[in-house]
Amino acid sequence: MAGSLMLAGESAVTTAAAPGRTGELAAHQPSARFLAKARTALVRYLRNSDPLISAIKPGTPNDRPTNTPLTSSFNWSGYADTSTTTGAFTQVSGRWTTPRVRCTREDEITSEWVGLDGYSSLTVEQDGTISWCFEGQPTYFTWYEMYPASTVEVGDSLRPGDTVAAKVSRSGTSYRLSLTDFTRPANSFSVTKKCALTTCEDTSAEWIAERPALQVGIAPLADYSPWTLSEGSETASGTPGTISSYSSNNQIDMVDATDTYPLSTTSGLNAPGTRFTTHWNDSY
Repeated sequence: MAGSLMLAGESAVTTAAAPGRTGELAAHQPSARFLAKARTALVRYLRNSDPLISAIKPGTPNDRPTNTPLTSSFNWSGYADTSTTTGAFTQVSGRWTTPRVRCTREDEITSEWVGLDGYSSLTVEQDGTISWCFEGQPTYFTWYEMYPASTVEVGDSLRPGDTVAAKVSRSGTSYRLSLTDFTRPANSFSVTKKCALTTCEDTSAEWIAERPALQVGIAPLADYSPWTLSEGSETASGTPGTISSYSSNNQIDMVDATDTYPLSTTSGLNAPGTRFTTHWNDSY
């Protein structure tokens, strides 16, 4: 991914490889002007992003339950519960602490979210947090998306260590996407969107750490501190449950483009099936 990522009609977003990590940057918050610049660039950067899972395939057995197959993806790590029935899932939620990222001179991204669809369908209804290394500095935002519509960045005062809870729920064709930042409430939001079942099929529920897939390739994964999702829940076929309570759930590891080594690995679930951790291994 070293070089420049070009978006049609836009200037290059520089992604020149750096010789090593710069470690933690200054603790002060970037200026409002810098954050506005970063936000504008992020919107442009993600304008043609594709949040759907890329290249699902069998993985290597590990410490998961026997009814939880391991799959690998070029851009997702985490868990997904799946169904072949349209409209099966009506709610997904989770809670986490915003991970800290360490930046190089390269533009890198990590995004953590909960959502419906995307595993085996052509839409995603999702919300969460995003950490972006922009011009060598970490920036943090809250966001939601009703793909194929563009991502909407909301709060820009998000910080690593903020405790957030995210949820997507559906009633008929109405979706409520909500996120609460318990540490800095200005980053919280709740919006309602419409989508017909013929388009948003609701055949999966996900709890995911992601590196966005763009038209020109997949963005480098930012070096993030371990991300632990807790209180993972869903409602499937009218029944509330946890990640592991549904009959078809999948553990996902993120791999490099050659499927040779892991970029982000996912732990097994705790006993109640509500908690797991993903770990950064490499950027691309």
